[in-house]
This record gives sequence, C-alpha cells and structure tokens, in this order.
Amino acid sequence: MADQTINVLERAGTVMTVSELILKKRNGYPLTCSDIEHLIAGYVKGTIPDYQMSALAMAIYFRGMNEEETAHLTRAMVNSGDTISLMDIPGIKTDKHSTGGVGDTTTLIVVPLVAAAGVPVAKLSGRGLGHTGGTLDKLESIPGFCAELTLNEFKTAVKKIGAAVTGQTIEMVPADKMLYALRDVTATVDSMPLIASSIMSKKLAAGADVIVLDVKVGDGAFIKDHSSAFELARIMVETGKKGGRQTAAVITNMDQPLGRAVGNALEVEEAVLTLRGEGPPDLEELCLTLGGWMLSLAGKASEHEEGKAILKKLLDNGSALLKFRELIQNQSGDPLVVEDLSLMPRAEKQVPVKSKAEGFVSSLKAEVIGQAAMKLGAGREKKDLRIDPVVGVTVEKKIGTMVKPGDILAHIHTSPEKEPARNTGIEDHERINDVQNMILSAYEFQNEPFEVPPLIIGCIK
Repeated sequence: MADQTINVLERAGTVMTVSELILKKRNGYPLTCSDIEHLIAGYVKGTIPDYQMSALAMAIYFRGMNEEETAHLTRAMVNSGDTISLMDIPGIKTDKHSTGGVGDTTTLIVVPLVAAAGVPVAKLSGRGLGHTGGTLDKLESIPGFCAELTLNEFKTAVKKIGAAVTGQTIEMVPADKMLYALRDVTATVDSMPLIASSIMSKKLAAGADVIVLDVKVGDGAFIKDHSSAFELARIMVETGKKGGRQTAAVITNMDQPLGRAVGNALEVEEAVLTLRGEGPPDLEELCLTLGGWMLSLAGKASEHEEGKAILKKLLDNGSALLKFRELIQNQSGDPLVVEDLSLMPRAEKQVPVKSKAEGFVSSLKAEVIGQAAMKLGAGREKKDLRIDPVVGVTVEKKIGTMVKPGDILAHIHTSPEKEPARNTGIEDHERINDVQNMILSAYEFQNEPFEVPPLIIGCIK
C-alpha cells in the first residue's frame, strides 16, 4: 500500500509531505533533487523538526543513497549557507582534507610544500576534538600565530604568498552543523552517504578547484576496515567530480600514529624537521604523496609520481621550509621558529615509558596513544575545553622495531608545575601513571620479524 501511494503521488506530480518523503526513503526509493532541497531547506529554516530529520537520517542509514542522491544532498547542504569564491586568485587553487588520525601533521607540511611549487593552497582547517588533533590548535602553538583570518585576509594571503590556513570565517554549510549534531545523538554518524556529504559539502563551499582527500583507516581512524575506507573514498571522489572539482583520494594506514609526535607544539616541531628533511620517513612519504596528487590534478605534473619528484626537490633544497617560514610570518607568527625550535613552547618535564617486554612491535594502537595525549591535555573531549599546547607523547618505537626490556617506547611531555588546561581533579602523578599504563597497553609484541604493512594502501581518482 505504501509503495502504491508513493507511485501515485509521483505520477500525479503531487508535492510530497515530509512524512511521505521519509516513507519513500524508508521503502528504498531514491529521493529526487527537489525532494532533498525541500528537506534540507526546511530543516535549516526550522519548518522541519528534529524528530522528522532523525527519522530520515535513520532511513538513509539503513537504505543508503545512490551517487546522484549523495551529490544532490551535498549540493543542497552547500547551498544552505555562504560559500567562498576564489575566482579572483590567479591559478588553480588546491585543498586537502584528512578524515582524522593521530599524529596527522600533514597540513603543516603539504601546504607550504605545494605552495613552493607555485600551486596556490587555500586551506580551511578545524580544531581538534577527541583523540584526533586539529590543525588550528597546532598552528596556534607557534608564538603569535593568527589562525583566524577574515575572508579578505585569507584571500589576500593566498594571493600574496600562495598559501594560507585559517578557520571557517563565514556561515558555511549550516545544514552540516545541524545534521551532524543530530546524527551524533541518533546513532547515524557512520552512514557512508551522510559522511561523504558532510565532508564534501564543506570542501565544495570552500571554493578550491582541486581537492585531495586523505582517507584514514585502522585503529586510530574513524573507519576501521579497508572495504569501508575504499567505499567512502569512492563516494567522496565521485561527489567532488559531480560538484565540478578535480578530486582524488589516498587511503592510508592509521593502525599506528603517523610520525612520532602526538601533541600540538610537538607536531609543529616535527613538521619543521620534516621540511628540513629530518623528519620521520612515513610522514615525509605521505606528504609527498598527497602533494604529488595536488600538483597532478592542478596540471603542474603529468601524474602524481612526477608531482612527488618535483616536491622532493623543493624539500631537499629548502624551498618548502622557506615557504613555511613565509606563511608563519604572514599570519603574525614568529618566523624564527623554523630556524630555532627552542623558540617553540615546551613542556617542563619528560617522562620515559620503558618496555617490560621483549620482541618485535607487532601492534601500536593509535587510538590509545591519542587518548593518552588527550588525557594529558593535548586534546579536548568537548568543543569548549582549553588545550595545553606543550603536552603530548613522542613515540620512540613503532611497528616492526625490535625492543628489549628497559628500552624507551615513548616519552610523556607534561608540565606539572603549571595550572592544568582543565580541572580534572586528578593529581599530576596519578595522571602520569595512568598515561604510562595506557601507552604500555598500546604495544603488543611478537618473537619473529615480519613485513610492516604499507602506509599508502591505495588511491582513487
């Protein structure tokens, strides 16, 4: 009877009510562009209540959406608020996005690296929440750095030096904020079309011509299995293309932290070391790969491997480091930190975490390391919590490394003499002891050596 009702309504060209549209999706029918526009516009205006949008989100969760529906949903969300036009900035503008991980410092390296190749990077970033860090929090650990530019300042910076990183300064994609808050309390967060439309609506609204996505998969990522990661990457790439943007996705391993540093000022220092050519190999490799795709899609290289080669030269000759210095100075930060890392704020105390076991590290749970750093104050459980920029964890032993009892697995960075970033009611020595135990629990060992899983799992374009 419900199916017949829907067919009659569609044949007659009748405007369907919200409840009928929920029924339509619940019964597995695709929503039209006008259906989705009506739903999103009504929800943002307040004429469609939370309980109906919750029902729709649950119907989408179980029934899914095809590529056309996802593209329509993304576009409707983009149109729910303001958008940024970068048309007056010369060249093909690029952007990158990571789905979130532990020790993910790639933006701080990729932005100046790609800009040094003459390809403009206009990057809108966010703050950390939970065990995943935020680019703005990291940059703000640089003395004086301004991570909140006006739209005019943002565009002027990209025109002037080819790169800028800032937070969202205009009312972009309000539908996404509303929907995400609703999904968070209705167990519908992990829906592929809803995840894809949430991410891609913000990227399309930001105005770049090229979008490269770093889709994390593994213990420290939102997505835990490879098949789901590839599916999400495919949906987002297709959504980006339907939105008129050159889009590619790189699927990367987040079963252990990226690089060594987990914590805001610590990750800035690691970014500088990487731009000097002294950083962890895995972090450098991923940055070159993401940047190579950005150059390729922007037409600066014929394919991403050529793009990687171009960027490796800019890394080796110091051009990328100079561009980072220029970016810092242009956003009111102290540019001397790229030459003298002692100018960065640092924790007053380092506590080693020593192994009690012997063997080859077979597992290093990224999420546990991220949670340990958050417990120290490097992350926030709620958006209104302050963070401590100097605390965190540096990982000394990663997967595949041989370890003996007494070897240092990691260092805890803390400042017990200072007022903590939040009032937890826990004494510092208790917190350090808890963090030590968390780090020890993140490690697993085996007797025989083995082949370490690759960092770059695959690419979709």
